[in-house]
Amino acid sequence: MFAKKRWSGIRWKIVLIYFLLVFIATTIIGVFIMSQLEAYYKNSIRDNISNLVLEGTLLSSFTEYDNLISHQERIQSNIINWSRGIQQEIFVVDDDFTIVASNNEKQILKSAVTLLDQNLIFSGLNGEIAEADGIIKLQNKEIPVKNMVFPIGEEDNIKGVLYLREDMTSVYETIDQSKLIFVRAMAIALLITVVLGFFIARSITVPINDVTEKAEKMAQGDFSQEVSVKSDDEIGRLAEMFNLLRKQLNLTLSEISNEKSKLETILQYMADGLIAVDLSGHIIHANPAAMSMLNISEEDKANKHYDDIIRDYNENLIFERLRENCKDGGVADKFSYGGSIFAVRYDRFKDENAQDVGIIMILQDITAQQKLENMQMDFVANVSHELRTPLTTIKSYTETLLCGQVDDKETTNQFLKIVDTEVDRMNRLVKVLLQLSRLDYKQENWNMREINLIPLIKSVVTRVEMTAKNKNQHLNYIFNDNQKIMSVADRDGIEQVLLNVLSNAIKYTQEGGRIDIDALTVGKNAHIIITDNGIGIPEKEQSRVFERFFRVDKARSREMGGTGLGLAISKQIIEEHKGSIEIESKEGRGTKVTISLPLSITRGKQNIE
Repeated sequence: MFAKKRWSGIRWKIVLIYFLLVFIATTIIGVFIMSQLEAYYKNSIRDNISNLVLEGTLLSSFTEYDNLISHQERIQSNIINWSRGIQQEIFVVDDDFTIVASNNEKQILKSAVTLLDQNLIFSGLNGEIAEADGIIKLQNKEIPVKNMVFPIGEEDNIKGVLYLREDMTSVYETIDQSKLIFVRAMAIALLITVVLGFFIARSITVPINDVTEKAEKMAQGDFSQEVSVKSDDEIGRLAEMFNLLRKQLNLTLSEISNEKSKLETILQYMADGLIAVDLSGHIIHANPAAMSMLNISEEDKANKHYDDIIRDYNENLIFERLRENCKDGGVADKFSYGGSIFAVRYDRFKDENAQDVGIIMILQDITAQQKLENMQMDFVANVSHELRTPLTTIKSYTETLLCGQVDDKETTNQFLKIVDTEVDRMNRLVKVLLQLSRLDYKQENWNMREINLIPLIKSVVTRVEMTAKNKNQHLNYIFNDNQKIMSVADRDGIEQVLLNVLSNAIKYTQEGGRIDIDALTVGKNAHIIITDNGIGIPEKEQSRVFERFFRVDKARSREMGGTGLGLAISKQIIEEHKGSIEIESKEGRGTKVTISLPLSITRGKQNIE
């Protein structure tokens, strides 16, 4: 019964494989043929329309008219005469999207915006011969159509477009019929495949079943059986029976070999370092990760004592101290070397008689993890400090007011204004922190649209102009304010970045200083460059200017109201726009900030600023 079930399973498995192979092959062929057939019909319709228009005289007859709508009647007459004997709908649309003429007289003088493909008309008005497939909804029926447009006029003087539309219902009906025929043929082919597969499977599985029975007898101890494999079809089952036989002969050696190989592979590729040291202090094993961490060569591992190697790294890790420390169980520790931080865990290991054999040690490079933890602690400390300062002020002034020690209304109002100012300061900080959180978790909602960066830059400069005038600073446009530099971006986000950078430039530039604003295109990117002649940034601090809460001059920044988060947010906003922000600075001579954004490559869209 057991053999019969397996025999049946193999047989149907082979039948299924044949069935799937034929099914997949015929499906791929059918999809390819149907797609090619559909493409052929569509290309044929497109070529017919193109030849009809380009080889005829209708399109050239419109060029004599300066204004299509002014010659509507003559154009309509030409359309009626020219469209006799053809099945396409024809529309003449001027550059105001008005249907000047058509062989469908119901559509004359109507707006083409809702009746025809607006994007296609845009392409035609841009001087392109374009096409697009579409759907016309008539009552409860949808009609597939092919749309084509041809520009009327010269390239620099497009007066309108000639719009042709052809019904493709017959094309899709033909394709549907072809699909039905192919499905029927495929069903017949699959039926034949199942029948043939059954007989082929039977001819294969009968001898395989015989081989399996002999292998099973060999596993039971009857080694007189001779098995000769003449086919690969059931190699998995034969291998299983053969392994049962081999297991009776040398099971112990096989298990030892497999476990050793497995262990060596794990140790070879594990990211953590592992060192095993015997009781005499010789290294009996060190995986590649440990040798790399401790800079040990194969020669050192073979010839040097463990203490001679480890002493250069940490005296507390010499062998005797390790044995003493872990006498009651495993120990975890840390040590630093060469700018890296390592976590180390070690314990004794024993033989099968529970006798000590040596020490095994695991090393893990936690430099990056430690750096991240330090950054998190710094972040928490900075946030706490920034919140504690206004809270202390609010607390002191409110306690004074609550104690009734201030009777003067003017002083009371002054205290309340200070409290209100500090609350606003806390509110700004919380908003900034929330924005950072949204940026970190990719939850910021961007209103991406194509904008002209020049008016945006001018608007931002206007907002900070009064602040600069109060310090007698000069804000200078270097760019041509009549040019257009288009980019797809979130206007509010880019405005926030520009305000951050310009505010910093004004804040850290002395009275009477100069701030230059430039905008230009470089390759496929727009560059906004803001240069000042202020106090500059020390070279050793420049790599950290985009870190959160980092300030070059902490006391002065806090006095001016800075949180140290502006540039960090700006960098994340620009990176969300697939751009970059870079800073060049010389202490005492000024700073140059370059903001790079991808240029827009789209054309013909509405709502362009």
